[in-house]
Amino acid sequence: MSETLTRFIFGRLSLDALPFHEPILVATFAAVVLGGVAVLGAITYFRLWGYLWREWFTSVDHKKIGIMYMVLGIVMLLRGFADALMMRMQQAMAFNGSEGYLPAHHYDQIFTAHGVIMIFFVAMPLVTGLMNFVVPLQIGARDVSFPFLNNFSFWMTVAGAVIVMISLFIGEFARTGWLAYPPLSELAYSPDVGMDYYIWGLQVAGVGTTLSGVNLIATIVKLRAPGMAMMRMPVFTWTALCTNVLIVATFPILTVTLALLTLDRYVGMNFFTNDFGGNPMMYVNLIWIWGHPEVYILILPLFGVYSEVAATFSGKRLFGYTSMVYATVVITILSYLVWLHHFFTMGSGASVNSFFGITTMIISIPTGAKIFNWLFTLYRGRIRFELPMMWLIAFMLTFVIGGMTGVLLAVPPADFVLHNSLFLIAHFHNVIIGGVLFGLFAGIAYWFPKAFGFRLDPFWGKLSFWFWVVGFYLAFMPLYVLGLMGVTRRLRVFDDPSLQIWFVIAGFGAVLIALGIACFLVQIFVSIRKREELRDVTGDPWNGRTLEWSTSSPPPEYNFAFTPVVHDNDAWWDMKAHGYKRPLEGFKDIHMPRNTGTGVILAMLSMGFAFGMIWYIWWLAAVSFVMLLAVAIGHTFNYNRDFDIPAGEVARCEGERTRALAAQA
Repeated sequence: MSETLTRFIFGRLSLDALPFHEPILVATFAAVVLGGVAVLGAITYFRLWGYLWREWFTSVDHKKIGIMYMVLGIVMLLRGFADALMMRMQQAMAFNGSEGYLPAHHYDQIFTAHGVIMIFFVAMPLVTGLMNFVVPLQIGARDVSFPFLNNFSFWMTVAGAVIVMISLFIGEFARTGWLAYPPLSELAYSPDVGMDYYIWGLQVAGVGTTLSGVNLIATIVKLRAPGMAMMRMPVFTWTALCTNVLIVATFPILTVTLALLTLDRYVGMNFFTNDFGGNPMMYVNLIWIWGHPEVYILILPLFGVYSEVAATFSGKRLFGYTSMVYATVVITILSYLVWLHHFFTMGSGASVNSFFGITTMIISIPTGAKIFNWLFTLYRGRIRFELPMMWLIAFMLTFVIGGMTGVLLAVPPADFVLHNSLFLIAHFHNVIIGGVLFGLFAGIAYWFPKAFGFRLDPFWGKLSFWFWVVGFYLAFMPLYVLGLMGVTRRLRVFDDPSLQIWFVIAGFGAVLIALGIACFLVQIFVSIRKREELRDVTGDPWNGRTLEWSTSSPPPEYNFAFTPVVHDNDAWWDMKAHGYKRPLEGFKDIHMPRNTGTGVILAMLSMGFAFGMIWYIWWLAAVSFVMLLAVAIGHTFNYNRDFDIPAGEVARCEGERTRALAAQA
């Protein structure tokens, strides 16, 4: 075969792209293959392929899509945390002339992949999964506004995650840090495929995230139950609305920024170069105009989770509902006015730095108001220390520390000293782990019985909780100390032996967090095994206060046989107080969207297009793109997508639910 034909067929892909020279990657690849074969074998042995395809992969049911988002986030958490553990081990070992066990180019890929995976493919899918599952139930809707679009959004997120995972075994990932600043991310300094994996993985996943944001905004604005005015929406729905407004406003900025960088790399444009009129600082501004609202995209929905948990497990109404809503909206607006505090040291001038320092301090005010509202909700409440409440208390203690260090970093002179140090890493993880991940675990424990009909086992949940909390403090408090001592981030080896003890403590904390993750997985396994013992037939195991608890657990495909009428922002609590009775007659056929595999096909074609662009296999990129357009256009002519659930079937299901409730009473 001639060299020209080989290059046409394979682009720049060759056997050299396989990491045979990296023992760690070879061992990881072998483990992944063996694990994958075991999983696929089990699915085949139990003949689950047809069930998974019909009931899950092609589902347009918001509840199943939300659960699949959560599963994706948990799977990617294992990969992202494995990277973190490897970094901590390397830093704890690399003293006294030792180079550690990770080569420099491998270490650089790991810290880049860790940030990308944790933000885009752990936190974002978990947050989106919670919003997908809960929001339609809380507002009394049967589904989201665009069910097929929901399925497509999920599979595009999966496709982006797969593209990033492929880089582990074919080629390499970016070595630029998770925000890929130029000029390091330009072709001259990153000529390999790592940056291209980064660009196309995020572009594909970003399409799914943006469309999901549009979908959920339309759902909240247009599909609320009768009587649910804006100021009667549950606080979680409010935070979801503000989050998705941020998504729709900011993710196109990320898309355009990466598109400009793509033009720099592929066709020799000079938007972000140091010459020919380019300016790397333009990239830094654009990436942080997306990047700082992204932090609030992650944390705002969890503020909603904490609000639901505080009210439910205190047996009280949420204190200061109106101020909570206004604080959420103020945070949403101010999140656009703080991006420059990420680069105070880059010469913007005293006036600009002062403005962004002040706005950063101001945004702490509505956040602090939320903390006080949760505390006042707990005050004199009948508190039940169930697992979600434990995560809430751990969050308040941990997040306040992160918030105070954030206010310190908002002072430009202090930031000049601490910028690019491990102090900054400790602060970021303080708010993201203490705020986002703790909230996600609270939300999973809180809504798991709604999703599956049985609670999670409390013993393993509390064990996971304590490993996580203690592990977090051991892993990141030493980094504050190291940052104050002047240790910069992203270092692989160290000269000063007095620093080693702090990295050893941090490594031990990371091991405890790994045990926390393991206990969480064991908790799910044990809970499934003990599901009959943990089952709750009431549909309301926590004595909840919002509308989703008025449905069965798990909810039927149609959610609500009758659209509820809302009279209060504690909708379910209000219904129970007035003797709400489930109707037993008057049922009608319910019109529902039919499942479709188009979303899976479009995502696979997007992966083919991205892979072709990464490796310069132009024929693959062209064929995939044309087929992508053809399938998308063809789907618009598929009119026969819906079906009716007969009134008799609805009545039978609702009757069984009512009899179960009566039997328990």
